[in-house]
Amino acid sequence: MSDVKFLAEETAKLDIKGFLDVEIDPTLDLFDEIERLKREKNAIVLAHYYQEPDIQDIADYIGDSLGLAQQAEKTDADIIVFAGVHFMAETAKILNPNKKVLLPDLNAGCSLSDSCPPPLFKAFKEKHPDHIVISYINCSAGIKALSDIICTSSNARQIVESLPLDQKIIFAPDKNLGGYINKVTGRNMLLWNGACMVHEIFSLEKITRLKERHPEAKLIAHPECEEAVLRIADFIGSTTQLLKFSETDEAQSFIVATETGILHQMQKNAPDKTFIAAPPDNACACNDCPHMKLNTLEKLYLCMKYELPEITMEEQLRVAAKRPIDKMLELSRQFGL
Repeated sequence: MSDVKFLAEETAKLDIKGFLDVEIDPTLDLFDEIERLKREKNAIVLAHYYQEPDIQDIADYIGDSLGLAQQAEKTDADIIVFAGVHFMAETAKILNPNKKVLLPDLNAGCSLSDSCPPPLFKAFKEKHPDHIVISYINCSAGIKALSDIICTSSNARQIVESLPLDQKIIFAPDKNLGGYINKVTGRNMLLWNGACMVHEIFSLEKITRLKERHPEAKLIAHPECEEAVLRIADFIGSTTQLLKFSETDEAQSFIVATETGILHQMQKNAPDKTFIAAPPDNACACNDCPHMKLNTLEKLYLCMKYELPEITMEEQLRVAAKRPIDKMLELSRQFGL
């Protein structure tokens, strides 16, 4: 079969499967092959902390949403391979219209992003014309286009505090992050009723029992967690802030209330410390994001080899979504983040 016909057939299948389902030679060293493809194609692999360890280890940059957006903005690579979820790859495309942006599995969505459909949010926004919209970066391009400023958990507090006290604000889509920012800033932002399935599933009862068994351990939590969990946390911060805190704090053990992928980097940065995944309110002993974990080393390799699946976007939507992201990046530079 010719390469052209092969790619045409596989592209057609992408509409159904969302990823390339192609047999791989089992003797291949995928780490070596991915490094080779990076060099040959001038490609960069950006990975979120919640990706599986193999992907984190092969990535050129690992970070949270703010760091990934900053890296996507400044890269000189011709191809950006985004090992994360769909809205992250969308953000990279918004910032790089002339670069090819790839996502190993188009099914890697986000429950938080899905909780805020653009048509419904547009109607909600129109009911409050005197409010400006600050949206958490974990949202679709459609929501970004309806926003005035984008934020991440790393910079949300500073962005909110940079606005006049009498400025009315809609915060979307995460009600837990918005509620936390309201609490620490004294604001009364109007919150969209969205949430992340990963961070809402933690069991306060199980965490309390775990703290009793490990009284020396500090509970560190992402602000997307529910208020009851945040109330008993010893430290609250973005993924990167949790990582830095666990490395520099004097405590030797930590209960970590966020997606378990971050534990890989925590253990690498502080190999002598103990990290315990906070238990969810289900039968599982862990707390993984099913969307993040759809990406695998095999899918990453195929994605780079065939340059599919590719993220595309209408230019009008891209331009509208870029304005609030640019505002966030500008403010983050001012804040020294």
